[in-house]
Amino acid sequence: MGYAVLHLEKTAGTDSGMSAHIERTITPKNADPARTHLNRELVRFPDGVENRTEAIQHRLDTANLKRKIGKNQVRAIRALLTGSPEDMKRIQMEGRLDEWCSDNLKWLRDTFGKENVVSAVLHMDETTPHIHATLIPIVTGERRKARTKQDNGKRKYRKKDSSANRLCADDVMTRVNLKAYQDSYAQCMQEYGLKRGIDGSEAKHMTNSQYYRDLLDQSESIQKDIKNLSAEREQAEKELSQIKSEIKTNELKNEVVNVTAKAVKRVSSLFDNKEVRQKEQEIKALTDENNNLKKEISRLNNHIQQIEKEHKEETEKLKSTLDKIFSLFPIIKEWLRIEGLCRIIGFGKDIIKELLHRKTVTFSGSLYSPEFQRHFSAEHSTAKVEPHPEEREKLRLMIDGVNDTEWFRNKRMEFLQKVGVKQRQAQQEEQRKRKGMKFKT
Repeated sequence: MGYAVLHLEKTAGTDSGMSAHIERTITPKNADPARTHLNRELVRFPDGVENRTEAIQHRLDTANLKRKIGKNQVRAIRALLTGSPEDMKRIQMEGRLDEWCSDNLKWLRDTFGKENVVSAVLHMDETTPHIHATLIPIVTGERRKARTKQDNGKRKYRKKDSSANRLCADDVMTRVNLKAYQDSYAQCMQEYGLKRGIDGSEAKHMTNSQYYRDLLDQSESIQKDIKNLSAEREQAEKELSQIKSEIKTNELKNEVVNVTAKAVKRVSSLFDNKEVRQKEQEIKALTDENNNLKKEISRLNNHIQQIEKEHKEETEKLKSTLDKIFSLFPIIKEWLRIEGLCRIIGFGKDIIKELLHRKTVTFSGSLYSPEFQRHFSAEHSTAKVEPHPEEREKLRLMIDGVNDTEWFRNKRMEFLQKVGVKQRQAQQEEQRKRKGMKFKT
């Protein structure tokens, strides 16, 4: 049984740098661009909110906070949720990854509050599937520090409204709460064969880059020690050579006994000294450790190259298989296009499933137009997927009897008329839009 992994980290500001990593506006080196399209946002943003950074600010603006947010105050908490690589691969192969995502999202909302979970992105383009969630630490109740002062019998201050919302990461990230999060998350993940890590363990997360930097630092330190000890030994050998030279000098014949005694004494103190012998042992131990580190680094590099080779072969094999499937059954690729379109404009999983079974679905709510980059409302509308009347092996999404593109343009025209734009002007602007000119409002 592998381990359930939950990592929480405070962050100040709207965390736009991490948003670039999570939303892949900047592609990291360990991500596979060919799989980035499999990543998906699990939390639907409010109307008018386009990304994670805006979602953080939107929650802060609409939380009815009574106090002004400090310049360096923690505004969000990053959460990383995953499991041991072998177990996550097993969950994916069993077809339970969507179920795992749903349970993770439910645990986050039950633990931190539905409104405080503003983003949760599943990453599928890295080695191990994982979720990057963003939490806003908004709490209610009396401040923890105020409760401590009153319990200790010290000066009491005038109480504020304890039901008011407060932005306080310290109340969310207490030692007791962090332990409770690990316990409850591990309990939620038990049905996927994942268990809690060792309670009270002092082990800390270390990135691959940090691990290799530490190995390099150790190797450089060992080399430096060896160099210093070698210099000391070389100096001792020079002194011994100088003493032998003095013995052979004619001018010191009468003092040969004294010089010999002196030489013996100096050499003896040099080579029989416990400190020198200890340093020689240290040199040997450091040399052996350095050689072992070189072997370990070489082994790790070979292992990384083998993994990259296997990943590349598996990716090429999968691409070849998909190309063969799309070549033999082009309609599958068309169905995948329709599924992606439905997901982008805002249909839920259940509705998409009905549409892919060629059923007519009645719905109400709002749909997102990639062309106009905004949402349009629908009341008691119908949607279905049908063959394209003019292009063979093509499908089209019909909403209220017209294709999706025409439906959004009609909704756009209704919106312009509602806000006071003359119909003729709106039609001219719509024609320019279709010709590829930028539409200005």
